[in-house]
Amino acid sequence: MAVTTDEILAAERHLSRRDPVLRKLIARHRPCTLVGRRRDPFHVLCTSIVSQQLSTKAADTIQGRVMAHVNARRKLEPRHIIGTEHEALRACGLSHAKARWLRALAEQVHSGEFSFARLRRMDDESAIEALDALPGIGRWTAEMYLIFALHRLDIFAMDDVGLRRSVNRLYNGGEPLDDDATLALTERWKPYRSVASWYLWRLIDGDVAA
Repeated sequence: MAVTTDEILAAERHLSRRDPVLRKLIARHRPCTLVGRRRDPFHVLCTSIVSQQLSTKAADTIQGRVMAHVNARRKLEPRHIIGTEHEALRACGLSHAKARWLRALAEQVHSGEFSFARLRRMDDESAIEALDALPGIGRWTAEMYLIFALHRLDIFAMDDVGLRRSVNRLYNGGEPLDDDATLALTERWKPYRSVASWYLWRLIDGDVAA
């Protein structure tokens, strides 16, 4: 199920009660836009692979070429990738590694070796581990998938540079907090750490481009 507006409002109230620093951030940047329908899971993972280490513009261009080549109108499906030669994917601008990863993902999903239905039934950590085991998908990508595709509400990505920078700035005068201190800080945000993360990202957005 997608996250509802009522769930986001409950999360904002909880975070505001538990953390006066977040209360100010929420008041400044609300409403949180994590509300919405769950996106197609295979397409989202393909997009994640394509966009790694690329600017948004470059990633969009390459993905557009891939979709045009395979005649995918709205979303990529396993059949599109399986039916396309490796070199044809490369010609769209993908690296050798990304072309291999897309094909391996498509084959696992097509065969049923990897199931999005099973993934949705898993708890957060089990789902992250299952995604992390896929070719080309690391823990950070898995955590982003849980937040933005599965709409899991209690994810905090420790390896996200932007989140750590915001936490350091808001809670430690800009000086780095170690992992234990950061985890202890995020405990107060449970079970809505994804919503807290969304607001922490807004602080970085404000620094770079509003």
